[in-house]
Amino acid sequence: MVMGLRHGVKLAKAKERALVGEVVVGGKRVALAFPQTYMNNSGESVRLLARRFGIETGDQLVVVHDELDLDVGRLKLKQGGGMAGHNGLKSIMQHVGTTDFARLRIGVGKPPASQAGRDFVLRRPGKAEQLLLDLAVERSVDAIEMLVTDGIDAAMAVVNRRPDGT
Repeated sequence: MVMGLRHGVKLAKAKERALVGEVVVGGKRVALAFPQTYMNNSGESVRLLARRFGIETGDQLVVVHDELDLDVGRLKLKQGGGMAGHNGLKSIMQHVGTTDFARLRIGVGKPPASQAGRDFVLRRPGKAEQLLLDLAVERSVDAIEMLVTDGIDAAMAVVNRRPDGT
């Protein structure tokens, strides 16, 4: 949604059970979508969107999602890989038939031992966490723009660098 705002596009409700918009980045058409299904069923929406926008291979798809295994606000970009227990990714893989899509993971941190992961990601973050997440969302738009214009390898080299430069 932030990318849409940056490019002056408002996402609109679409028949694919998602909020959808289109922008041009580096001369390339980019479809933005925010599935409105339950996370565990997000693949249904992604399959319909892939059909609508002519996405035929996994390397044409970028999924942005939360990640418990990363510190709050940390970004990590990769092409393909496992589902790591993420039910939304499992649903997407089942519906599009591949795991070879790019994933931009936004760290939300680990829940306390007493709290289930599901409850942790659904809770409202504290003020400090929210600030880190807002900055991460802005950086994620930069990352996707870089991925589109410069390719996955160049984007990974920048995005996956730790804050200390390593």
